[in-house]
Order: sequence, then structure tokens, then C-alpha cells
Amino acid sequence: MKIYSGNKVVINNVRVCNGLKSFIGLRFSKQLKDNEAVLIEGRSESIIDSTIDMLFVFYSIDVLWLDKNKKIVDIKKNVKPFTLFSAPRKAAKYIVELRKGIGDRYKLNQTLTFK
Repeated sequence: MKIYSGNKVVINNVRVCNGLKSFIGLRFSKQLKDNEAVLIEGRSESIIDSTIDMLFVFYSIDVLWLDKNKKIVDIKKNVKPFTLFSAPRKAAKYIVELRKGIGDRYKLNQTLTFK
């Protein structure tokens, strides 16, 4: 899967995590490359369902939270390893986890698409 902003590919290699895979996420994984991301789809659009933790993730990441229309509603940069929880400011349906520093390429209210 790829992530697009308009017609432009912004992330080439996206790993989709749902079900049990969404719980595992980046735990015990190698650091993401610049063109890699993890996409997690929540069960519903809410703050609770889109909260993440960084337990057993050994590097910092940037996180984008998107609503059901795939519009960015929050961005957190440099989320540290072993952070107990990190929640968006607004309800979100999708979570995109990126290599630290890549979040600088995105803006609130920007719309992304997944294909």
C-alpha cells in the first residue's frame, strides 16, 4: 500500500496493521526508513480507540492521526520509546506511524489517501 497527498506518493511502503497486528505495531521492530510507515485503522473514530503506546519500541517516531475522511487532525513529533500512551487532541480513525523527522512534511487539515 502507498500513501498519497493529492496525486503525489508521499510514502511508498506502508504496512497495514489491524486486529492483533495493530496491538503489535512497531514493538520489537527495526527503525522505519524514510519511505516506510505503519497504518493502523481504529475500530471507530474516537480518541480512546486511537491512543497508542510505545512499549517495546526502541526508537522515537512521528505520528499522524487522521479522521474518517483521512484529514490530519493531530501530529505528534518525536514520540519517545516506552511512552505509556499518546492520544490525539481530536477523535481519529487512522494512525500513521513514521520515522522521526518525517512528520515535518505534513500539516494539520491535510488530506491523505491510501491505495
